[in-house]
Amino acid sequence: MLVEDKLIVELKSVEKILPIHEAQILTYMKLANIKVGLLINFNVERLKEGIKRFVL
Repeated sequence: MLVEDKLIVELKSVEKILPIHEAQILTYMKLANIKVGLLINFNVERLKEGIKRFVL
């Protein structure tokens, strides 16, 4: 999901965030030339634990 041409948000519901998920959002960010991205996993007890921020 692209938010105001400034932020890419990748939504997941997986048991654990794997390196492939991180590589995926980094690739999206590089291709779109977006500097900031959020990887959000909804399959966690507390949502705060499922948010990871990426900056290029």
